[in-house]
Amino acid sequence: MYLIITRNFPPEVGGMQNLMWGLTNSLAKLNLVKVFADYHKDHRGIDEEVSFSIERIKGPKIIRKYRKSFLINSLLKKDNQVSCIIADHWKSLENINTNKKKICLIHSKEINHRKGSWLNKRVLNVLNNVEYVVANSEFTKNLAIELGVLNEKLIVINPGIDPVKKISQNDLDKAEEIFGEKKSRLITVSRFDKRKNHEKVIMALRNLKEVYPDIIYICVGYGDEEENIKKLVEQLNLSNQVYFLKNISNNLKNALIASSNIFIMPSVIDKKSVEGFGIAYVEAAQFGIPSLGGKDGGASDAIIHEKTGLICDGTSLEEIYQSIDKLLKDRRYKDYGKSAKENSKKFHWNKIIENYKRIL
Repeated sequence: MYLIITRNFPPEVGGMQNLMWGLTNSLAKLNLVKVFADYHKDHRGIDEEVSFSIERIKGPKIIRKYRKSFLINSLLKKDNQVSCIIADHWKSLENINTNKKKICLIHSKEINHRKGSWLNKRVLNVLNNVEYVVANSEFTKNLAIELGVLNEKLIVINPGIDPVKKISQNDLDKAEEIFGEKKSRLITVSRFDKRKNHEKVIMALRNLKEVYPDIIYICVGYGDEEENIKKLVEQLNLSNQVYFLKNISNNLKNALIASSNIFIMPSVIDKKSVEGFGIAYVEAAQFGIPSLGGKDGGASDAIIHEKTGLICDGTSLEEIYQSIDKLLKDRRYKDYGKSAKENSKKFHWNKIIENYKRIL
């Protein structure tokens, strides 16, 4: 039996939640799986339909952590069926006492603490005492080595995706209504965080609209920077070019991506926060949409530069402008999109899980 310990699991929404969901479903096809996850008020709709066991842990964050580790340690003492423990975060393993095989996933931000600091020592105490540390990209692997994780422990396995389902005509029609007559279409689906770099895209848009008067930029998401970004749009007089959407259905989100020309997220490093991989680029690629990503972080694992999209310096307004212009000019995004769609197939879970099988 595989034991999965996670702080990120559906019905919570997000990239980490999708990763742990896809991994768990794939592992459940190989062996018995038991999941220890944090409690969510809407969990029943998920838990009652799966083929594996899920135990939800309630309580305030600090109490929940110790309750979860107590329950897991108790199980491990009496259950000899557990062959491997897989965790989404080093903190999920910090209080687990066992000699059983352990695998810990890392994603970049959660390990990015100054070398020698108290948090860095805690990270290394966990990661250097597991059998495998699975980094989501080459960038994250190199970051981990810089911070003191043993090279021999590390392996890169990119996050997986499930093949997309056909989008209904009704959702495609809704997407077309939102885009209207505008044909030069950019989209970002992400939290409004500094590192996602919406600001620089909007600033580039001010000049791009002179060359592409039919340009539109759809921003789907929410977050701390939302109001600041909206103020910038007003200041630059771009209210007719930039539209904000949130709390929309997953089907409409996919329809908007599929109806776009470029998925754009030229991420940057903001303090300790960095894009470890960028599964959103791959999700867009499945619809034949190329991406523009930033050179800081793991985007280059998801985007093949000059083939499935472009990688630029997200701190450079000029590079963002030139990259968007290059993709829009003569509709070059179409050729990039074809390559992106083909490349996305290597991220399907039925292929990604083969990498996990080698270390299980």
